[in-house]
Formats: sequence, structure tokens, C-alpha cells
Amino acid sequence: MTTTPPGAGSCPSAPSAGHPPVCLAAEMAVRPRLVLFGDSITEQSFRPGGWGAALADTYSRKADVVVRGYGGYNTRWALFLLHQIFPMVGTAPPLATTVFFGANDAAILGRTSERQHVPVAEYKDNLKRIVNHLKDCSKSMVIMLITPPPVDEDGRERFARSLYGEEARRLPERTNEMAGVYADQCIELAKEMNIHCIDIWSKMQETAGWQKLYLSDGLHLTPEGNAVVHKQVVQTLRNVGLKAEDMPYDFPHHSRIDGTCPGKAFQLSVVQLESLACGTSGDLISL
Repeated sequence: MTTTPPGAGSCPSAPSAGHPPVCLAAEMAVRPRLVLFGDSITEQSFRPGGWGAALADTYSRKADVVVRGYGGYNTRWALFLLHQIFPMVGTAPPLATTVFFGANDAAILGRTSERQHVPVAEYKDNLKRIVNHLKDCSKSMVIMLITPPPVDEDGRERFARSLYGEEARRLPERTNEMAGVYADQCIELAKEMNIHCIDIWSKMQETAGWQKLYLSDGLHLTPEGNAVVHKQVVQTLRNVGLKAEDMPYDFPHHSRIDGTCPGKAFQLSVVQLESLACGTSGDLISL
């Protein structure tokens, strides 16, 4: 004879493995997403000390940080990726997106990296097309443009010589002055489109010795440089109300789970997740 434990009748049990979700989207979007879209500086952001990894830690269990970084890409090539990375249908749009291009667009014509060069007017127009697509995906998405970083021309030369010795190019393929021109267009576009812009080009140069402190090879970021980007991105998200400490956990914190009746803690969580994914609660959607 089997004895029923006290209180078992009112304690919800775990669903069976074959139990279908009430809403498919709930299973697909347990957490909101923060998408990082950019070139190698974004691609490398999940390396040790990277700004993307730090962002994932900041929003641990609150949002999934998704890296879509493509080394060597400029804004012209990025346009080919938009509908694959940010589809108009079939998946929930990101809660927020960073767009971090320009370091390659600003490569100088007639130098070793001219294949990546994009004229500054086209760069601005390409950014505009990216932003318009993101706005078409979601009217509420937080969009953050990030300017190209400053360039340490001496650091770039040393890096080239470390790879190619005397065969290294004599003239810099990128200059800080030209990076600044592209940064200005990025800032101007953000103002025109009423979206957020993080001016990394200026911010890094506020610190004495930024060339060696923030840049590992004259262009890419050191852990300290990554920390600057992370701080600015988090501050921007906080300013629009996306404070990690105020966002809900994807599932209950362990302290909310009753050891004798664990199912109760998950009932509200499941309802919230389904409402968030299926769009049945405006309050939850807005986070």
C-alpha cells in the first residue's frame, strides 16, 4: 500500500518530458537577448577579459548575450548579414543591440587594407540602413551605435613589423585622424535617428597613455580597453531602465524554492515566461 506524503495533493509536480509547451515561443525565448553586432572587436569580445564576456556576467540569468562579430568586416559587408541575424519573422527580436563598425571602413585607400575601405558617406548610409532594419524588427529595441576606437599608429607599425619584419608596410593602413572622421559620422547619425551612441573614440583618449593602455596592437583592445567598452554599454543600458538587478531571473532563485514543495516556485515563473514570449502581458514585455 502506497502512502501519500502530507500536502502532496496541493503540491504541483514537475511536467513529464513529453509535455508540450503552452507556447512554442516560451521555449525559444526564456530570456531576452542582447545582440552584439560588429567586426573583430566584437568577435573577440568573449575572449578572457572581453567586454562581451563581462556583459554576459553582468546580465547572468537575466539576458542572453549573443555575439555576432565578424573579423575584417565593414558596414558594406554587414548589410548582407542583416536578414540572417535579425530576421523579421520567426524569432523574438533582441531586447537591445550594439552596432560596432567603422574600424575597417576607415582603412585608407592605397594602403595595405584598402580592400576594406568604405567611403565615409557610404559608411553613414550603411549604418542608417542597419538601424532602419533593426527598427523594423522591433519598435522597442534599444539600439546602441559604438564609434570605431582610436588608432595608435605607432602600435600598428610595431605590430606589422612583428609579423612581417622589414617587409612590413611603410605607411599606416589606418590613422587616428581618419578613425575620428568616421566616429563623427556615427555620432551624427545617432543624433539624427534619435538612438544611443557610445563615443569610444573620444572616451579612450581622455586617459593619458591610452595608446598602450587600451590597445593591444594599435587597434584591438586590451583587457583595460574592453573594460571601457563594457562600462559604457552597461551605463547606456542602465540609463534606459535595463538595470540587471531590476530584471527578473529566468527561473526562480534557489532561495525561493520550497524544499518540500518545489513546484510552487515554478508555477508563476512559467506563467511569466509564457506571457513574455507569447505577448500576453504588456508589463512583462516591457521588462
